[in-house]
Amino acid sequence: MRSSIALTFEKCKKEKRPALITYTVAGDNTQNNSLKILNKISKHADILELGFPHNTPIADGGQIQGSSYRALNNGLKLKDVFQIVKRFKRKNPDKPLILMGYYNLIYQSGENNFLRKCKTSGVDGCIIVDLPHPENKKFAAKCKKKSMNFIQLISPTTPFDRMKKIIKDSHDMVYYISMLSTTGGKLKVSPKNILKNYFKIKRINPKKNIVIGFGITDKTISALKSANGLVVGSMLCKSITNSLKMRQNPVTKLDKVVYNLKKKIL
Repeated sequence: MRSSIALTFEKCKKEKRPALITYTVAGDNTQNNSLKILNKISKHADILELGFPHNTPIADGGQIQGSSYRALNNGLKLKDVFQIVKRFKRKNPDKPLILMGYYNLIYQSGENNFLRKCKTSGVDGCIIVDLPHPENKKFAAKCKKKSMNFIQLISPTTPFDRMKKIIKDSHDMVYYISMLSTTGGKLKVSPKNILKNYFKIKRINPKKNIVIGFGITDKTISALKSANGLVVGSMLCKSITNSLKMRQNPVTKLDKVVYNLKKKIL
């Protein structure tokens, strides 16, 4: 049986466009608003990434750290993340949702317990930033047994031989980090050069769905739309921050932001 992630990429390819992948932090700015945001933006986004907040991030830039701080400050726990997912999936069973975060919380929870909760709540895949290949092989195999995707990461400094191994072991989606930076950094590399590197990776196995993340905003997304998918995260977290500062409804504002992003890749 094909995963909902694989089916989504097939649909986007037929429509001759990339998949729009959004990232928000679970519980930002409240659990209720976090769920409302997912429900709203799922009308425009093809795949949703939901971050489980962490107080010592490695790759997260200032905007995502701000979102995580708000969620943690409100007392959000991992069990609450699964509740948000479960409630979202009741309404949107076919919309792929990927959990993204750090291994520490999974280790504390226990891998088997974490994956069981992922499965019962409806999670379609995981991105674990600090669990690289080949150390992630056992966990990735456990994900596969639960019919869940484990999404591998590739960066501009990944050696070619290592790339081949990562892609060989990957499931239905591979995440290419566009530049050496934390999330939300200004795009330091031209879209032309990002795509040049991207298509080198694609040639290893053209059938693999490879998405680009880091530095993607409303200003850069159109220039990268020949990729299989594009991930927008920090821009969305920034929108929530700005809405709260202006005492606006973050749900309504974010819905407009994601709608406009979708228009730019059609």
